[in-house]
Amino acid sequence: MTHDESDLDALPINEWLRGRHALTGTSPEWDLDALPDDPTTLFATWLRVAAAGGVAEPHTVTLATVDADGVPDARTLILKRIDEQGWAFASTRSSRKARQLVDSPAAALNFWWQPQVRAVRVRGHVVEATPEESAADLAARSAAARAGVSDGDWALWRIVPSRIEFWQGSRDRRHTRVVYVPHGDGWTHEVTRG
Repeated sequence: MTHDESDLDALPINEWLRGRHALTGTSPEWDLDALPDDPTTLFATWLRVAAAGGVAEPHTVTLATVDADGVPDARTLILKRIDEQGWAFASTRSSRKARQLVDSPAAALNFWWQPQVRAVRVRGHVVEATPEESAADLAARSAAARAGVSDGDWALWRIVPSRIEFWQGSRDRRHTRVVYVPHGDGWTHEVTRG
């Protein structure tokens, strides 16, 4: 049973939720025999495909952290960059996320590109960038975005990945996962379906 949006007011929320379809997008072709050795190469390809396919703000990501009591927290922000040092995001040191990162310097990222039924998950420990990198990131923001940031309060952090998963959904629920983990100076990956 499927309900349209106008039913939301008339139906109890749980009945409405049960009537929702999932995985309604269209997955791009994915050649699993041509996976790159480096997951950042695959991410760059997926990001370009998402942008070209009309995914709105494909660089927007959910960041998950935990507080001093081990309670998880999540929020949406912008991926700043990916380099050999990690996956970067930024915020004020006075923010809740900054306090959580001080207490528990580990985090996870989750990208969800619904129109293409794709997700990318990244997890690992977090390191703060140098003061010079943080200052440069703040300086690159618009004047409006810099307003209200007190001197020395801006920080750039990087997640150093211990696991990167590329997930492509399927209506038959035989989803495809490619998981990369660091190995020596490079990466290994495993493909699973189902």
